[in-house]
Amino acid sequence: MVSVPVALHSQVTSVPVFNGLNFSEWSEKVQFHLGVLDLDLAIRIEKPAAITDDSSNEEKAHYRAWEKSNRLNLMFMRMSIANNIKSALPETENAKEFMKSMEERSQTTDKSLVETLMST
Repeated sequence: MVSVPVALHSQVTSVPVFNGLNFSEWSEKVQFHLGVLDLDLAIRIEKPAAITDDSSNEEKAHYRAWEKSNRLNLMFMRMSIANNIKSALPETENAKEFMKSMEERSQTTDKSLVETLMST
């Protein structure tokens, strides 16, 4: 069996670098590769309720799986983003929110580019 870190690193090299203009392609590839690695839980579902003393073993296992997925999703996405926009990345610790903010950033960039092209 291939370990997750090795598989994760090799998968990220086949994802196009997000440059602010290619969200659809980038997002599709990120979701595909995380799905193949069975790590896409955090971008598919909302964060589960926090573990309490009353949580069942199943709830605890689900929460731990989501946390691992979330952490690795964030690393994977951040590794596939152009260096010149990394400094402006949102400060979120939730992979699903991070993906949404990348989509919003892309839409803003697209509108700005269209306006620039229209004015020239």
